[in-house]
Parts: sequence; structure tokens; C-alpha cells
Amino acid sequence: MKAILNVSPLIKEFELRYKPVIITVNEFTEKSAKEFSTQMSLAHNTGQKVIPIVIDSYGGQVYSLMRMISEIRSSKLPVATIVQGKAMSCGAVLTTFGAPGMRYMDPDATLMIHDVASGMMGKIAELKADVAEAERLNEAIFSMMDKNCGQVEGFFMKKLKKIDRADWYLTPKKCKKYNVVNHIKVPHLRLNLSVDIDLK
Repeated sequence: MKAILNVSPLIKEFELRYKPVIITVNEFTEKSAKEFSTQMSLAHNTGQKVIPIVIDSYGGQVYSLMRMISEIRSSKLPVATIVQGKAMSCGAVLTTFGAPGMRYMDPDATLMIHDVASGMMGKIAELKADVAEAERLNEAIFSMMDKNCGQVEGFFMKKLKKIDRADWYLTPKKCKKYNVVNHIKVPHLRLNLSVDIDLK
């Protein structure tokens, strides 16, 4: 994602007190979720009107995703999600949390959706509890995706069932068809520095 700077010819020198924040998400870990929270807070003090989140990820931990979702939901600024390269697993879910009309995807990018994975080892009781938690998270995540994309409840789960719960890879055109993204392009961040001369 590129930033374009438009400066008025009336301005000779300038220094931004706060640089605009562009958040990049490559992984979903406790560390990256904490950094995400910090960046979201910083973005609210720059004067920017939207927070761009560039996603290029194979996925990661669901609980880290949930923290990022919480940050977006509590944000006072709209969020734009931009997929470059890939948005898989948690990355696909996060993509749908861009504000309506502000979800972008590069024409050559790939998005992949699948069920929440459970990789725990241990006693039978522990495994049962782990599976139950994975199912709870699965239902919650797909329900959020359905709502974000304007689909009926259970839409994405039904799509996965049709392919025997395998990984579901979507092209940008398919993503736009299902309203996962709104635009097949990468937007530019434009900074306008101008001088208004007026008489009162």
C-alpha cells in the first residue's frame, strides 16, 4: 500500500507531528495482537480519518484474532482492510471486519477459509473440552463473518460442508461475489497538506 503526499505550493516546509498509522498483520500471536492494540491506539491520535489494516497472513491463533476483533469493534475510527498476497484462516476472518465499503483485495491475492483447528493432546476429558471450545469458536467466528458480509446465518458453514470441510480457497472475484471484499484493488493513502486563507 502506497502513501501519496499532496502539498500546497504555499507550504515551504512542514513536519508532521504524528505520522499516519498503517497496520500490517502477518501473523496472529499474542505478541502481534498486543502490537495491533498499540497501533490502533496510536492511529486515534494522528488525525487520520480511517485506519488501514494490510493483511498478508497464513493465519494463526484464534484467541489473538479475537483480541484484534475487539480492538476494531471498540475503535472510534472506521477500519479499512486490504488483502495483499494472502488472507488465510484468521486473516480471512479479519478481512471481513473492514467497515462497509472499505474492504479491498489485490487482484492477485488469495483468501482461504476453513474450520477452527483443534491440536490439543492429552486425556480424553481434556480432548473433549478442547473440541467443545473449538466448536464454540467456530460457530462464533462464522456467525460474525455471515453478519459482516450480509449473508444469512450459516452461509459460510454450508459452503464448507459442500466441500467436506476442506480448505476453501477464494479468488478476488469470488470474494467480491460473496461480499467478503468490496473492491478488487489496493487503495492509496493520500495525505493532503493545504493552506486555507480566509477573511473574517
